[in-house]
Amino acid sequence: MVALNLFVYETTGRAVAMGLFMAVRLGSGFVAGLTAGTLLARFTAKTVMLWTNVAQAAVMLLLVLAPDGLRTGALVAVSVVVGSCGTLFMVSLRSSIPEMVGADRRGWANSLSITGRSLAMVAGFASAGVVVSLVGYTAAFVVDMATFVICAVTVALLPIAGGGRGKSARPDSEGDSGGRAEQGAAAAEKARRRMPVAFVALAAAPGLGLMVALRGVDAFGSSSHNAALPVYSTELDASRPAVFVSAFWCLWALGNVVAQQVIQRYAKRTGRSVGALGFGYGTIVMSGAFILAFAGFPLVATGVIALVAGAADGLTEVSYTSHLQTLSTDLRGHAFGLSATFENLGFGVGMILVAAALDRYSPLTVVGWSHGAAMVVAVAFLLRVAGLRRGERRGGGDGEGAGSGAGSGAGEREPHRGDRDGAEVPGG
Repeated sequence: MVALNLFVYETTGRAVAMGLFMAVRLGSGFVAGLTAGTLLARFTAKTVMLWTNVAQAAVMLLLVLAPDGLRTGALVAVSVVVGSCGTLFMVSLRSSIPEMVGADRRGWANSLSITGRSLAMVAGFASAGVVVSLVGYTAAFVVDMATFVICAVTVALLPIAGGGRGKSARPDSEGDSGGRAEQGAAAAEKARRRMPVAFVALAAAPGLGLMVALRGVDAFGSSSHNAALPVYSTELDASRPAVFVSAFWCLWALGNVVAQQVIQRYAKRTGRSVGALGFGYGTIVMSGAFILAFAGFPLVATGVIALVAGAADGLTEVSYTSHLQTLSTDLRGHAFGLSATFENLGFGVGMILVAAALDRYSPLTVVGWSHGAAMVVAVAFLLRVAGLRRGERRGGGDGEGAGSGAGSGAGEREPHRGDRDGAEVPGG
């Protein structure tokens, strides 16, 4: 994205073109999120992941080979394909992880995946300037194309038995549960006729809709610090604004990686997942850390704050992804698709509003309001989860039906495992 944004500006000569490029990319991701669940119901996750990488490699090759007169058109194609295919790939990957590694290891797999992505972000941002400066845009795009090809080959080797495609409206753990399961399936089918499947997925578990909404508000907050960092860095050192931005994101990624290691060891030692509470508390800590990052503290203190923000961000990512993966297979893809739509919407709207606000207000004010909104919604979410747990205890704890609609394995409904985080339907 570093090379593409710079290339857009050099090709068009207009700064507004970079904004339009991002808008098209986010818009494509928004639409792809709405269709992801339906696509995964028709094709295996492995097929979707494979061809989204092939498409992105092909469009990068188109950009490399396009003559000067067609460069603008090629850039539009890149923004559409990268935005839509990137969303489809991520939704397919997240929804198929339980099939790849087993439901009991999904937290570990999510943590490992996030660790790899954080390291890749650092490597990508660090190498982009060097590659573009020394060997040019064409070489950078060829490197991008090669990464998509490597990813496609890796996907072809992934052990996804069912491919993430829903073959049944019930989780495997339900087994032959008799008339109660048949009634539940009939009710689910009736609900599907009344509303889109993606919203049925959110209605399948109490509190899940609020969780996805919080994810969207969190994306809105993320747009504020992404837009404010260059402004704040320029205020600190106008001659070298890139230094603070690069150091901040490197420390953020380091905190993220450290958090994943802690989460993996915690899960291995205790057999517990971080759960929905981890998502709520992590969002509050992360948002608070990002606000403090613009408060003008000494650089050493700001570095520590960046580490904390990265660690909390990693915690929220693992807990959120693992939580949605407790949904039954046929609902999981729709839920992740709708989540991606909310995230793209929140980030896209945020970038527009934040960019306008930064012309009038300080970075601290803009980031404070944006992440403050996420903290308020996070508190409401935590209160909702606490209410669900109290109702669950009054209803008999882990009674029959405790996993209907959300659990994907019997182990996820065992109270001693600590997985009960508001995704399961209360007993009775």
